[in-house]
Amino acid sequence: MRVAVDITPLALTKAGVARHIAGLLSGLETEPDLELRRYSFGGHSKALVPVRDLGWYLAALPARARLDHVDVLHCPSQRAPFRSSVPLVVTVHDLAGLRHPETFNAWTRTYTRALLPRIVRAAARVIAVSEFTRGELIELLHIPDEKVHVIPNAVGPPFGPDGKAAEGDYVLAVGTLEPRKNLDRLVDAFARAGLNGTRLLVTGGHGWGNVHPAGKDVHWLGFVPDEELARLYRGARCVAYVSAYEGFGLPVLEAMACGAPVVAASTGAGPEVGGDAAVLVDPLDDEAIAAGLVEAIDRADELRERGLARAQKFDWKRVADATVDVYLEVAA
Repeated sequence: MRVAVDITPLALTKAGVARHIAGLLSGLETEPDLELRRYSFGGHSKALVPVRDLGWYLAALPARARLDHVDVLHCPSQRAPFRSSVPLVVTVHDLAGLRHPETFNAWTRTYTRALLPRIVRAAARVIAVSEFTRGELIELLHIPDEKVHVIPNAVGPPFGPDGKAAEGDYVLAVGTLEPRKNLDRLVDAFARAGLNGTRLLVTGGHGWGNVHPAGKDVHWLGFVPDEELARLYRGARCVAYVSAYEGFGLPVLEAMACGAPVVAASTGAGPEVGGDAAVLVDPLDDEAIAAGLVEAIDRADELRERGLARAQKFDWKRVADATVDVYLEVAA
């Protein structure tokens, strides 16, 4: 079976969707009966985003898939055509752009509102990365239940318990600097927690919205490569990921795989990913987040054991096998 996968986000970001695509490809490359083709828009500048979203996804991408006679076209980033003569599979990570449009820039708000409903209608199948996202698809876009397959994200090397750990006493937060990640509230909660001698380290690239985590003992490290991020996870007193809305939340899974105690939001997909291996808190309550930080540090040994066991259930080979089943379904 010949499958084309759009890998355009890999050139634009190192954040969640790009990490998903890289992990998925690592699994698909081991599938014996799959001829994998990678398609990508050539421009890397953010100024070209409208050209990418309209020219590439709506016209050039489906045309190339048709000319190459592929059996399935998979768009794993929610950017996709709404007309395709080739059976189309679209992965939806979340519907934050519809549920909380105020947390996105003007272009993303407009694109999501105008095109995402048409894209998911055009898709032969939709993959949701969590049951939470599946529910959002059904509620907000009225997608038939039988059209949606839930295939969770996964975690792999270098995120594991074995390896070097960063030194010092710190709480770690991971995420692109943007309003939805709730970093201002986390900074306030960190101050309230009274973790004397402990720093709050924040990693992640610039997003939008003038988000700049700052405060006493708060340090922004910028984007760090995966090997360094794994080192930071392993050394953290706890990892806090309290985004106000998430369709999955890969840092929660990465942190657990590295043996870090985790504080996660009790909303969105947080309970689904963290389960009983994370301290779940109301992301809109500063006091609850502060208490969660203290609890996670106090329960570090217990949470480490639970987190390592839970992370083992999320494997990219399983993701690839389930995704190939979807390909076979639409290509039949």
